[in-house]
Amino acid sequence: MDFNQQIVDTFRANGGEVNEPVRFGKGLVLVHVPRKDGSIRIAPLAAIQEEGARYIVGSAGGSPRNPAWVYGLRRAEQVDIEVPGEPVETVRTKVEELSGEARDAMWARFKGFSAGFAEYEKTAEGRVFPIFRLVG
Repeated sequence: MDFNQQIVDTFRANGGEVNEPVRFGKGLVLVHVPRKDGSIRIAPLAAIQEEGARYIVGSAGGSPRNPAWVYGLRRAEQVDIEVPGEPVETVRTKVEELSGEARDAMWARFKGFSAGFAEYEKTAEGRVFPIFRLVG
């Protein structure tokens, strides 16, 4: 089974809590990303919740290239996300890409959230990771 699909299935089966194959707890959301062809891709992403919004980052595990879903979010004004709860809830959200100081401050929050994010900077060849604010 595909790794992302395994995460999605575990998320949905456990009220949004994922502890296997990786320990995410309730720190994920499932983002329904629109593709150019009109289909939807579901991306399980680490999220920071703050002041009624959820923030996600296009880290791609430290790749020098953005993950494909970033381009779908940049084209979208709104997306659905699935959030932890009993049951998992789907919420329609507005999409905003952060820039400047707001982006840099949230990137610092992601690095505090998980040391893995700081490690990604070492392999990203200078790529600035895009961060999106989802509010619904």
